[in-house]
Amino acid sequence: MKKSILFLTVAAGLLMAVATSRLLAVDTASKEVTITGKAVCAKCTLHESDKCQTVIQTMVAGKTVNYYVTANDVSKAFHKNICTGPGEQVTATGTVAEKDGKEMLTLSKIEPVK
Repeated sequence: MKKSILFLTVAAGLLMAVATSRLLAVDTASKEVTITGKAVCAKCTLHESDKCQTVIQTMVAGKTVNYYVTANDVSKAFHKNICTGPGEQVTATGTVAEKDGKEMLTLSKIEPVK
């Protein structure tokens, strides 16, 4: 009897831990972040793509991290500022998700650093 109660208690604790970690993972993925870095074109500057896409390069722990900006109205309106040019320093706000080993940034706001 005591073993059954102990087993049920441990099982319930594990279930709660898994459920809580999944809720926290969903919550952090939906939070907006702000990054500052150099915005360049994936096609014209980095030569990594067949089509134009904004990439924001920033330094994290001494390494360059590329945030590939997903297509939306904010990113499309901004891209003309950096396409075919040397790029520019920006501050961008949006949500980050990983896709195919790349950091994908969905912008809600982007502006040049003054």
